[in-house]
Parts: sequence; C-alpha cells; structure tokens
Amino acid sequence: MGMRRRIVAGNWKMNGSKDLVQQLVAPIREQAECLGSGAEVVIIPPALYVDAVQADAGALAVGVQNVSEWQSGAYTGEISAEMARDMGCQYVLVGHSERRQLFGETDEMVAAKVEQVLKAGLTAVLCVGETLAQREAGDAERVVAAQVLLGLARVDAACWSQVVVAYEPVWAIGSGRTATAGDAQAMHAEIRNVLSSMKAPSDRISVLYGGSVKADNAAALFSEPDIDGGLIGGASLSADEFVSICRALPANT
Repeated sequence: MGMRRRIVAGNWKMNGSKDLVQQLVAPIREQAECLGSGAEVVIIPPALYVDAVQADAGALAVGVQNVSEWQSGAYTGEISAEMARDMGCQYVLVGHSERRQLFGETDEMVAAKVEQVLKAGLTAVLCVGETLAQREAGDAERVVAAQVLLGLARVDAACWSQVVVAYEPVWAIGSGRTATAGDAQAMHAEIRNVLSSMKAPSDRISVLYGGSVKADNAAALFSEPDIDGGLIGGASLSADEFVSICRALPANT
C-alpha cells in the first residue's frame, strides 16, 4: 500500500462562512503539519470560500465539491474545472450521492465531469455507493461496479494517476449508521477488481471510505488493506474531530 496516496478529505457540503474558515483551517493546518504521516489532507469547501481557505491552507490541499460538464460558456451559475485549477484547487468531487439524488446527475454526466477534471490536470474523486434498498435487494456490488465502470469510462490510460474513488454507502451518510470495517473493506476490494477489469493500475489508485466516519471508528476503517483514507462530511466541520480522523490514518509503510 506504500505506493498509494493516503488521503483524508473534508467535504463541508453547503456549510461555511468567513468565520468558519478562520476557526477551522489554521488549526487543521497546524496539526496536520505535525502529523508527518505522509497523508494528504484536503479541504473541500463551498466554491465561494475556496480563496479564503487557500489563504490559510499552507500544505493542505483544496478542492471543490462539483464542476460543470462543460468547459466554458453560457452556463449561468456553473463553475468549470479550469476555474478550479486557476484558483489553485487540486481535487474535485464528482458524482457525490447528493448530486446524484437531489440534482439528477446521471453516470453519463459524471463521466463528462470526470473528463473535464482530468483535462484540467486536477484529481477527480469519483463518488460511488448504493442505497439501503439496493443493499437489501443484494444489488450493492452490481450498483457500485456500474457506477465505477460508467463514471470512469472516458479516462485515458495516461490519466489514472489523477483518479481517486470514494465509496460512500448512501445508507450510512448522515444516518449515524456506518458500514462495518469488514463491509467497507469488501466493497473496496470489489472496486479494485472493477478497476483491474478496466486495465487501470488498481493497486495504485486510492479508494477512500465515506459514510459517517468519526474519530471513534476511523482507526478500524483505515486499518483495512484496501481503505486508503476517508471522505469526511459532518465531522470535517470540527477541527478536533477532523484532526483526530487524520491521526487515525496509519503512517505510510
């Protein structure tokens, strides 16, 4: 696992203010600098706050939560992957379950967005995951495999180093329910199998877990062989909780 990037990314979702940026970013930066575990710590605020986060970020990486599937033009309200790069971002979330469920993003749109992100030279964090109904119907692996195959369908062989996958079981987001470390590991292993079938360098692609990760369950999740870090929602809005999760990531071997 030494060759895979280990990443803890905080997705603020639609939360934030200038005050919150001041409260969170400097303390996270100061403590992340002491971690020295070789993990990449990423802050993904609402796009309006990217600049303010950058100003305080130091060695922290910064990302955006979504970009347009188009490069530029008459798309009022959208932001492009090129703009995210221009503002110093390194990461873009694509296909988050909330985008799929609330905003109707299809796998086709997700693939177009991934393509834009890679073209801009940024890292795409493709989010995949099944609902409770799909899991209970025994369809979890099929659903997730399809999201990986379709979402990454346009990735050029040369661009796999810019791809990260985040598995977020929809039933465990904000519900307080967490997949067991074993459940999560099984799906991460399956995601790697799908990547292999796509001729991707699956042992070098980071696969993150996102689904109610907290300081008290992070260590068990991160100790699994195919879990390379976390995509953190609510817990990323507390500097102490977020740093505790970062600390739970084992040092690179």
